Order: sequence, then structure tokens, then C-alpha cells
Amino acid sequence: MGKAAMLLSRMTGRGGSTLPGRVALAIDPLIVRKLAGQASLGNVVVTGTNGKTTTSRMIAGIAAGAGLRITNNRTGANLIYGVASVYLGACDWLGRVSTDLGVIEVDEATVPAAVRELSPIGVVVTNFFRDQLDRFGELETTVSLVRRGIAGMPEGSFVCVNADDPMAAGLGREAGLKVTYFGVDAPGLESGETVQAADVKNCLRCGSPYEYSAVYYAHLGVYRCPSCGLGRPAPEVALVSVARNDSFQEIEVVTPQGTLDVRLPVPGLYNAYNALAAVACCLSLGFSPAVIAEGLGRYGGSFGRMESIEIDGRRALLALVKNPAGFNEVIRTVLEGAGGKTLLICINDNYADGTDVSWLWDVDFEKLSGPAVARVICSGIRAEDMAVRLKYAGLDTSTITIERDMRKALRMGLDGVPVGGTLYVLPTYTAMLRMREIVHDMGCTRMFWED
Repeated sequence: MGKAAMLLSRMTGRGGSTLPGRVALAIDPLIVRKLAGQASLGNVVVTGTNGKTTTSRMIAGIAAGAGLRITNNRTGANLIYGVASVYLGACDWLGRVSTDLGVIEVDEATVPAAVRELSPIGVVVTNFFRDQLDRFGELETTVSLVRRGIAGMPEGSFVCVNADDPMAAGLGREAGLKVTYFGVDAPGLESGETVQAADVKNCLRCGSPYEYSAVYYAHLGVYRCPSCGLGRPAPEVALVSVARNDSFQEIEVVTPQGTLDVRLPVPGLYNAYNALAAVACCLSLGFSPAVIAEGLGRYGGSFGRMESIEIDGRRALLALVKNPAGFNEVIRTVLEGAGGKTLLICINDNYADGTDVSWLWDVDFEKLSGPAVARVICSGIRAEDMAVRLKYAGLDTSTITIERDMRKALRMGLDGVPVGGTLYVLPTYTAMLRMREIVHDMGCTRMFWED
């Protein structure tokens, strides 16, 4: 019944990323356990606020390059229904799964249920930021859910956590499992900003303010509590140098098994962090540095996450935005290079986006004022809210256009970009899905199930 629902959903032009799972789980609540348990090497869970989809795609690509058969929810459907759907897509009509390794992205709130159903051999935690306060509440609630999931992991499993994030690193100390820390040790990558707007400012042990010798973005950096001495654990997987380009970056990563030199085909420090998480996981899985470096070099981008699409001789760069920390890093990446850029920002407030859009006031849109950005088109359900925020950020109102219809907004943005140029499309989650439907209708990309 689940596979039939998936087939019908895709025949009608829908993704079938959650409905099949709902159908199957309604009939058999243990369907995930039964299907995922057939993966010969087991399953790896990837969670955290930002970077889950990209990191899981990187891990899956490395493992596939090593000759393994992979099951991966690459669309980002990461609730338990989505996990069920991805395994329904991986099995035949008799429920038989021919998979070596499952690489499963999981929503933070779903981690306890996912660990219970998947019995993972490893968990990767990317970072923690304020996100969807209408769902999660404060950040401590999110961390507690992931902590509860890790506590239920089987003996002998591993955990890979971000050493530069105090809350993620804290989970590593508590895990009681094999832990690999990853982080940045590259002079010159500091953001030059304070942790004034950071989500974590005080020591998790004694409550005193952390002192930072380096801030990479938000509260990620090299920190230490002057009162009790609790500080960043030394990362075994460390980024030590990076050379940036507007479409790729060359990174050097030091590991206990040797140094990796990788030409990573996506820009941004946050994508370098995602690559570090993938390296740490794949080393824990037993892959060699050479295999890992080759796999990362082949990485082709994720569904709507710094995804480059050619349209009418121009490039549309889709970069998902969903919380202040992630949006700030996308802005930081977009502003690199020459000025005069055109941005299309699409803000929705559907359930999957987070119904509270007050987080837009915590994003550093002030950086967009000036010659770096020539025009911003605001679209989506909350287009007017976005335009007001940009006005208060100091942008010239003559450079701001409101067009709620995303199809018209995309056409407007492309028409304003010269042939060979780039339109930067920054959508929230459901806006990104809609934008990809529009681009698919234009014949410029395929839907995920057609790949």
C-alpha cells in the first residue's frame, strides 16, 4: 500500500516523500524497523539544525563511490514518515531491501524515534541554532531531544559532533560512546564579529560567559570558560586552510589517518563544516582518506541547498534559508566577489517553514545595503514582511520590489540579470519546493524522483 501510494503520488506530479510513509505506518507501525533492519551494514543518522541534508548527501556520495548500495532521504523529508517513505522507495513489492548502508537525515525532534526504529551504528550532529520556535521552543529543548536519542543508541556505535559548537560538543562528552570531534583550526577564517547575537553565550557547566579566541560564525568558534575551564575539545578532524571561489573552495583537512586536499564544489564556510562532518563520519565507517577526498570532490550539491540551475543562459543559485545563523552565512557567501548582485528572497510561513517569521529581525540584512546588491525582489507568502525588514536594514526602497507570485518573481529576477550572470534565490523550505516546481515546469531541472 505504501509503494502504491508513492507510485500514484509521483504519477500526479507530487514527490511522494511523506504520504507513502503515513500509509504504511498506519498499517504496520513497525515498517521502518523491518525495512531499515535489512541494511547489511546498518544505518547512520545525521541531525542538527543546519546542514543535515548536505552532510547526509556528502556521506552517501562517498559511500556510493566506495561501491556500497545506499539508501538516503536526499529530499530532506526527515520526519519519521519521510524515513518510512525512503525505505519504501528502496524495497521491492515484497518488502525486500538490497541496501548496504542507510544514510538518514533526521529532524532533531525525531531523533529519539529514529534511534528506536533504526538502531543506528552512528549519529552525526552538525550544530544547534534557534530554529522554528513555534515547534521546538527554546534551544535547550532541541538539544535535550537529541541527547535522549543518543542515550538510546546501541553499544559499540559512534557519535560525530561539532567541537566548535558548545552544545554539540557537550553531547559528545556525555555520550559514553566512541566520539569524533570535528572543527576549524584555520587562522584567517574568523568572522570578525562578536557573539552578541549568538544562541550560546554561557558555560554549560557553571553558567559563566564563554571567552572566544576565534569566532567563525554565530557561536561557533574556539571558546573557553574562564571560571571552570570547560572549553572546546580538540577536533580530530580539522579544517586547517581554505581557498575560496564563488562556486567552489579548496580545503585542507587534517585527520588521524592523514591529510585530505579537497576541491569542494560548493562555496561557504558552512559547507566546509558539512564536509568536516562527512569526513568524521566516513572515517568512523572505515573509509580511507583517499576515498573520502574523491567522494567529496564529486559532490554535486543538494536539493535546493546551494544548487546551481541553468535558465535561459543565466544561473539561478538556490540557497535554502530557515534561521538567522544559516541566513547570515548565506548572505556572507553571496556577498563574496563583485558587487551589483540581484537577489530573490522568498519567505513562506507554512508549518514546515516555521509559522513565526520574527526571526527575520535577527538576520544581518544590514550587510545587503550598499553597492554589493543592486536589487532585491521579495516574494512568497510573507513578501511584504521581508520588504519591511529590508527597509529598516537601510536598503534604498527603490531597489526593493514586491512580487508575491514566485513564478513572476523568478522571471523578473532573470530578466534583470545579464546572460552569463547569476540570480541568487534565497527561499525558505516550502518556497524552495515551489521554486523547484517552477523551474521544472520551465524544463530546466528534473524532480528528485526522476534522477
